[in-house]
Amino acid sequence: MPVAFRLTNPAHVALALAVATILGALASEVFGGLVPCDLCLTQRFPYYVGIPLLLASLIVPPGRGRLVLRLTALAIFLWGAYLGIYHAGVEWKFWAGPTACTGTGSDFGFDALASLNDARFVPCDQVQFRFLGLSLAGWNVFATLLISALIGFSLGSNGKVTVDPASEAKP
Repeated sequence: MPVAFRLTNPAHVALALAVATILGALASEVFGGLVPCDLCLTQRFPYYVGIPLLLASLIVPPGRGRLVLRLTALAIFLWGAYLGIYHAGVEWKFWAGPTACTGTGSDFGFDALASLNDARFVPCDQVQFRFLGLSLAGWNVFATLLISALIGFSLGSNGKVTVDPASEAKP
């Protein structure tokens, strides 16, 4: 069953925004030279799970199955917003991050020291890039909240946005 992309369908826009966001994150790594920290990589999980759920919800006929898929995607992207808020808070030093990625120390043996030459450690509390004063973790909060709002709106609008409410009126 082919699905035509429509900008008037909030679920379609949510899917497009989610795909663009994760592709942007991957492009910043591959082409921009940014190295993601552990929290950055964790913030990608909601996209890796949420995008297939949103895509499936566009293929499944309207009904309970579509509702379950979209509610699950909504919960996952809200979790993504939480992860972004947590990471941004670590970057702004509002709270401590995980000891594994903030450079606060851990038990480290000589075997692990030998492998340090091959790996680049990026602390989660150090911002590599800011745009308009926000790190990518901060922008991810906005992206996931917007995606969540669009998914939520698609639940109440049956997947369609009406430009002219009078055109939907039934005689």
